[in-house]
Amino acid sequence: MRNPILLAIISIVIISMACSFTINLPEFRGRTGETVTDDINVQFLDDPEEIVDLELVFGAGELILEPGAIDALVIGTAEYNIKEFKPEVTRSDNKVQIKQGESERFTTIDTTIKNKWNLALSGTPMNLSISAGAYKGTFELGGLCLVNLHVTEGASETTLSFSNPNLVEMKSLHYKTGASSAHLLNLAHANFEIMEFMGGVGSYTLDFSGELQRDATVKIDVGLSNLVIAVPRGIPTRLMVEGALTNINTKGDWQRSGNEYVLTGSGPTIIFNISMGAGNLELEHP
Repeated sequence: MRNPILLAIISIVIISMACSFTINLPEFRGRTGETVTDDINVQFLDDPEEIVDLELVFGAGELILEPGAIDALVIGTAEYNIKEFKPEVTRSDNKVQIKQGESERFTTIDTTIKNKWNLALSGTPMNLSISAGAYKGTFELGGLCLVNLHVTEGASETTLSFSNPNLVEMKSLHYKTGASSAHLLNLAHANFEIMEFMGGVGSYTLDFSGELQRDATVKIDVGLSNLVIAVPRGIPTRLMVEGALTNINTKGDWQRSGNEYVLTGSGPTIIFNISMGAGNLELEHP
């Protein structure tokens, strides 16, 4: 720890900014009405062998994703109390988009507005893209067939988990977030080759529990943040850190040599390259 006082101040800033989730929307006050519930039912493509490009465009509110769609590509509901938020479903060839109305300018939410999607996804091989603003996200993606996963979000509070293994090899997992709180759990089950995580000001937990089936590379670039990396025992790991104002704490059997931290084990290896503007980095080895 190079400067305890400065890092203490940084920690306070991170906590206060990451918790600033609710933002008022004056232009939408007085426009709320009765809550409407729309059913969402997106049928399978004509060619079952083709990989689906599924894009979810969500402005603000609450977005819940889980496996479980059997008779359709996507099933679920959308609840909202502003008529302009009615979701739109479009499809062309292998591309399917589910988009919230007014999503381009509706990026923050207050407590008077209701906007909630609860969607189940099928096990069809797909490239899943999620673009969202200020929202709360709960994503259980275990047991799906994700070829690529891209998440881009603004101020948010998100939990993403792979409780069960991804059933195909994932080429890339790309996650970009803003002033937010993000918890990504059981990431070894994602079965990715390359993972990129980019964050601004926030609190981020990346937990690599699960079965690692092949070598993986993780690139992390965050600003003023509190970052927790958890790697379970037995997974060989090399982790390199860049960040002059980064306070690094380790728990477990991490071995340090300069800016490199190593865990021994057998089987596939994870290699981390981490760049931090400033903040706290916790390396855990549960």
